[in-house]
Amino acid sequence: MKSTQYSEKVLDHFRNPRNVGVLEGEDVASGRVGNPTCGDLMEVFIKVEDDRIVDAKFRTFGCGSAIATSSMTTEMAIGLTLDEAMDLTRDDVATELDGLPPIKMHCSNLAADALHEAIKVYRARQDPEHVTSQEPDFEKPACVIGQDEFLDKGVYLDVNDLEDLSDQRVLVLHTGDESVESALELTAQTDRVVLLTPEKEVITTDELKKELERSSVRIISESRLLEIRGEFEVEKVLIHNLDEDDEYELFVDAVVIIE
Repeated sequence: MKSTQYSEKVLDHFRNPRNVGVLEGEDVASGRVGNPTCGDLMEVFIKVEDDRIVDAKFRTFGCGSAIATSSMTTEMAIGLTLDEAMDLTRDDVATELDGLPPIKMHCSNLAADALHEAIKVYRARQDPEHVTSQEPDFEKPACVIGQDEFLDKGVYLDVNDLEDLSDQRVLVLHTGDESVESALELTAQTDRVVLLTPEKEVITTDELKKELERSSVRIISESRLLEIRGEFEVEKVLIHNLDEDDEYELFVDAVVIIE
């Protein structure tokens, strides 16, 4: 991180993050959000007493900005009522940090969203009739390097005609349940389907998990897509292994990025 690009507050919260960890108990709830392209994943825990957040902690897997915004969000949330915390926005967090680079506002400043998810989970627990999703609230993918260049030349934003991908090596970026369903559907056309996720496992419904286990879909976890490469059409991709902090190329014929 360069000090010329980040405020001193951002650097401070990155180097000395506050409220790292987890909370447990009946009065605790957690919310998780992530950006499948950047690989950032935030989980915020809140402890609630009398409709007020009395403690908050976080676990974040991501860049320095993701850590800093998570740290600041938990600091800002402690002491707020649930309604006040629901009004806390990404812009509020960025302002409190004296600003963030524009690209980080989009891909890494997600902790306020995780806080909102935690509140929704807590409230749903108080109101059993309220249904809340078990799937992370994925951020719309930022444009991958090469995505626009190879659009309709091996990059697909949806899968309308599966026969176009017959017998091809297809990489599907995990962006939610629809991407999982597409990966499963593609196995009818090719047995070389790869599902890429930044998490340790694919987070989806129990039904789709079972279908994945029975399918030929290969799952590459804890990894993110950096770049799509080729001469006139898609030939390979550059992948960042988040666990080992290593980069490698994977030869593919098509990349599916469902937005």
